[in-house]
Amino acid sequence: MTPAQHVRQARDFLAQADLELEAGDDLQASEKLWGAATHALRAHIAATGARNGKHRDLKKVAEQLAESRRDPRILVGFAVAQKFHANFYTGFMEDHEIKAEKVQVHDFVNRVLTDTPPAERESSPPSGPPQ
Repeated sequence: MTPAQHVRQARDFLAQADLELEAGDDLQASEKLWGAATHALRAHIAATGARNGKHRDLKKVAEQLAESRRDPRILVGFAVAQKFHANFYTGFMEDHEIKAEKVQVHDFVNRVLTDTPPAERESSPPSGPPQ
């Protein structure tokens, strides 16, 4: 996939996650939030040529972004996205946690996408967290 395709997929997954939550499907919403986070990172990876492949690689890219941008919220957002990934398999998160923490994944995706080189970004601005 191209960086622009990853950007589109990340945004689509954020929107789908919100719809899944409204429909009461917390597990699918959780996996869509994780998917949005990974596609945002993969957009950055595809645009910059960083190493890509395993879950560990995604974590390293998130760590490098947080360090280079001096933005610890990137690490927090990635950790929350991982929590949603685990929730997909075990369903341990409560509804109030999901609703409160999904905002952090939206923020994470937007922060990562702002670091994607401008030539590869979508023409529309990143979506903000839902109200």
